Amino acid sequence: MLNDSEQLLKLAQYRMPFGKYANRRLIDLPESYVIWFANKGFPSGELGNMMKIVYEIKVNGLEHLFESKFIS
Repeated sequence: MLNDSEQLLKLAQYRMPFGKYANRRLIDLPESYVIWFANKGFPSGELGNMMKIVYEIKVNGLEHLFESKFIS
């Protein structure tokens, strides 16, 4: 799921297109919100796939990989 560095770079910039957190980077969404989507069902398509990756990142405590000092 996280084997493509290009996909990770895209994820670092991907923004939530709707709702309370519209225009916030997916990686910056509150963990509780991402878990809520995991329980209710992620959206279809690319957004859903990206949110699934964010879920895995958050539940495994890997958010530090997306801090600005690590992203060029």
